[in-house]
Amino acid sequence: MTTNATRSDSTMEAIATAVVLGRDGDKESARDDLLALWKQIGVTGDPFHRCTLAHYLADLYEDPAVALIWDVRALDAADILTDDRAQRHHTSLHVAGFYPSLYVNIADNLRRLGAFDAATEHIENAEQHTASLNDDGYGDMIRAAITEVRQVIDSRDTARRASAVSL
Repeated sequence: MTTNATRSDSTMEAIATAVVLGRDGDKESARDDLLALWKQIGVTGDPFHRCTLAHYLADLYEDPAVALIWDVRALDAADILTDDRAQRHHTSLHVAGFYPSLYVNIADNLRRLGAFDAATEHIENAEQHTASLNDDGYGDMIRAAITEVRQVIDSRDTARRASAVSL
């Protein structure tokens, strides 16, 4: 955690540990750990925990249909998440900044499934939310992903993007 973190959160620490496992190549253990946490949190649990966990869990699935389920769960949780709750984890967080990434991930999975009209709707949502991104490395990465996903939607390409995030 950085100096802007407000307090310890064992669930977020467990999510972070699982994410590291996935990034280190142990996707199966990362998925298992996150799924076990999901069972503890539940579908009505803390929306910050649900949003974060579902967002990262989606990246652990190659199958776009399964990833889409988790991306939609992350978006649903973000829709009821407040800035106050997010800032209890880290003072710099604003829920509006979550939406470009959430929408681009949904658009990309829909595109991979050949649902181009639905993908277009979600990439437009991502584009409409880019003003909430900071001018930093993360914001640049999300804006680049939005541009790239828009291009592959427009070309009706269903192949996995080489630059797609995968833990």
